[in-house]
Amino acid sequence: MTHRDVAMSSSQTHTLEHRKSQTTPRRLSDGQFAVLLLLPGVALLAGVVLYPLIAALVTAFFEQSLVLPGRTFVGLQNVVEVLQGDFLRLLRQTMVFTLGTTILPFVIGFALALALNTRIRGAKVLRGLMLIPWLVPGVVVSFLWMWIFNANYGVMNALLQGLGLVDDPQAWLAQPGTAMGAVILAKTWQSFPWMMVMLLAGLQTVPVELHEAAEMDGAGTVRRFFSITLPHLKGIVGLVVLLEFIWNFQHFDIIYVLTGGGPAGATQTFATAVYETAFQGYDLGKAGALGLLWMVLLMALVVVYVRFSEKGEER
Repeated sequence: MTHRDVAMSSSQTHTLEHRKSQTTPRRLSDGQFAVLLLLPGVALLAGVVLYPLIAALVTAFFEQSLVLPGRTFVGLQNVVEVLQGDFLRLLRQTMVFTLGTTILPFVIGFALALALNTRIRGAKVLRGLMLIPWLVPGVVVSFLWMWIFNANYGVMNALLQGLGLVDDPQAWLAQPGTAMGAVILAKTWQSFPWMMVMLLAGLQTVPVELHEAAEMDGAGTVRRFFSITLPHLKGIVGLVVLLEFIWNFQHFDIIYVLTGGGPAGATQTFATAVYETAFQGYDLGKAGALGLLWMVLLMALVVVYVRFSEKGEER
């Protein structure tokens, strides 16, 4: 082969490699592909959640009205005024609502989960029927219970009068002493199916062999429940209760539709107070300050949830 042939062959090889590099697409690494998948979600999170959240928190440090233009920087004045106002009352009522709508659905959901975990006839049908309250939107649930608690034609008064427990119809949602209990009952009806499903899933992971062995050793139903079932469900119970507590701590729709925070502020929580301060009192500064304090409390709950989740994964 002559020197000229070698040069031509080298040139052709170089040309082919150049064309191949131009036609062959560049492969993405796993990290680059992951970033591309995350970008739409991150952009949506930043535009819909992070920006409004930061803007609302910044408003806490300004005197700003919803109806007047402009704003004035006031530092921590709004936060101080909120703390010196009805903050403790709001915290107490929010905690009453949150604890009531967490403990009561948990007890009902756990009892139903235990019942549906047995070999009763029609368990699958009952499980589907029990999910209906959870599938109904919160506003629809609110109007349903508004009708139930109505003082003139409500089902609650008719039932209690028929049983002889009350003499006269009661305005359950219009009395400070009964309004919070009525709201808790309505929210409980909506949220117990979720707890029931989660706890039922946990119950079905308990090894049957442990129950059979304990039963052969003479352990009764109650003893097997506290010695086998409950310890096995400790992780799922903790997560379910914490999640429900966090969600109820920021609940809004059922409270607002049923009572609007009334009567006389008896059912006012952080969620309804922020809405009322911003869109009825037109004071965006104080609403932002109240939201800032509310978020600090929520962050503490989230930290507890994350720590609990990490301990569960370690186990």
